Amino acid sequence: MFEYSTVNSREVPLFRDVTEEQWNDWHWQMRNVITDINTLDKVADIDRKEHEDLEKTLGKFKMAITPYYAALMDSSYKLCSVRLQAIPQIAELNDDVSDMHDPLHEDVDSSIPGLTHRYPDRVLLLITDICSMNCRHCTRRRIVGQKDSNLSWDNIQRAVDYIKEHTEVRDVLLSGGDPFTLADSSLERIIAAIREISHVEIIRIGTRTPVVMPMRVTDDLVNMLKKYHPIYVNTHFNHYKEITHEAKEACEKMANAGIPVGNQSVLLRDVNDCPRIMKKLVHELLKIRVKPYYLYQCDLSKGISHFRVSVSKGIEIIESLRGHTTGMAVPTYVVDAPGGGGKIPLSPNYLLSHSDKRYVLRNYEGVITTYTQPSNIFSECWCELCKNNEYGPLDGVASLLNGEKLALEPKDLARRHRNGHT
Repeated sequence: MFEYSTVNSREVPLFRDVTEEQWNDWHWQMRNVITDINTLDKVADIDRKEHEDLEKTLGKFKMAITPYYAALMDSSYKLCSVRLQAIPQIAELNDDVSDMHDPLHEDVDSSIPGLTHRYPDRVLLLITDICSMNCRHCTRRRIVGQKDSNLSWDNIQRAVDYIKEHTEVRDVLLSGGDPFTLADSSLERIIAAIREISHVEIIRIGTRTPVVMPMRVTDDLVNMLKKYHPIYVNTHFNHYKEITHEAKEACEKMANAGIPVGNQSVLLRDVNDCPRIMKKLVHELLKIRVKPYYLYQCDLSKGISHFRVSVSKGIEIIESLRGHTTGMAVPTYVVDAPGGGGKIPLSPNYLLSHSDKRYVLRNYEGVITTYTQPSNIFSECWCELCKNNEYGPLDGVASLLNGEKLALEPKDLARRHRNGHT
């Protein structure tokens, strides 16, 4: 049986005089984040070489570790899964040929500061640059921790006006930075403004505070959020060691308030690139009522190439989960396509071959079977939604399958230029 550890501040000399009231106050945690080497040296065993490497790395990238998360890491084991996510490494200064400044084109695709409208029916709104902690694998390290500021209300209002004008937007994701670093009143002001928009159906919030600062999930916060249902929260556990008694309480508090909680893990070298680690993680997540949602291939942001593993490793991990445990525990493995292409799901190949009559399939055990198509394989849809065109025309490959388009062509197709068509 998995034992949920309690993070004990008394075990760390630096925090021995901290009262329980202070330790459990998220404001105290934010005020006391570890940002310099001398303080870090009091909670972790930093040898001379690592000290020198830290000085070089911190010349380019910032460090911020909450006292809670610092107390969770193994202070001396260099490959501790928590330590690797918290303490900068000299490898962050490596420039890999695959590195990109803004791999997801969030800046490029943003016509209004903080707002990205990439998918047809949903938008991303980055409401703050502030996080309680600078995760070493952060894909937005180009902005997070650089200015430590929230998006101005003028820009938030511009984003709200944009959403009002675009009636196709039914889903708004609040992210950052970490929205839960805002005061309850500030966060509520934003959520309330979005909830007033009639065509917005759901509001989602991305936060890592349940992992790195679970005391932020207070009764007051949860009671505020549940006034604006449907609210969804996605958090970010990468290793089962991060599931402590405090993290469990934070997640269950939201679940008890009717807020579904999903988890988005990033596949990280030496942290969770092991099928057994991932299986234990997803099992423990379900036990605290957190649904494994995504497993991300590590993005191509600068300074995190040392965390990346092969896409094959991710597929191997999904192979070890699909069929070997409940489908509820299997996240969708995705590559967030460079250039703003969005999330592309990847999975093992279960379709081996097919004819016009049968599909040859294999299951998780390696059993090969067939599925015979019905004699009349063609179907037409007569539903009210299609008849009334309620969801509008389809886009991309879906429009090809539906027959709305015959082909999709690159914008700068050379053949068209040769034939005089522009």
